[in-house]
Amino acid sequence: MGTDAADRTDMRLIAADKVEGVSVYNPAGEKLGTVENIFIDKVSGQAEFATMAFGGLLGMGEKHYPLPWSVLTYDTAKDGFVVALEKETLEGAPGYDKSRFSTTDYGWREEVSGYYGATV
Repeated sequence: MGTDAADRTDMRLIAADKVEGVSVYNPAGEKLGTVENIFIDKVSGQAEFATMAFGGLLGMGEKHYPLPWSVLTYDTAKDGFVVALEKETLEGAPGYDKSRFSTTDYGWREEVSGYYGATV
């Protein structure tokens, strides 16, 4: 059979489950991490944030870093997202334990948006 349409890099739309695990690079081409999850506004239907995990040792002490969807650009040549930020900027970004995203306390949205100068 042929290639699944969701796997084709020439397609404009992609299924959310295909975005999870996609690499995130800085403009120099260095891999910063992978997309872990996507947060979609249930009312507007728009993607607002993607979380990326890095740091820690063997998954322990790992922080989860939400990135405003607006700072990610898909690069077909890299078959991944590019964020115009240096690793040091991301390391200083607001990061949270994974459990923070499973509550109704969305205070992190404003903190993250302010850090990156993005609107949500």
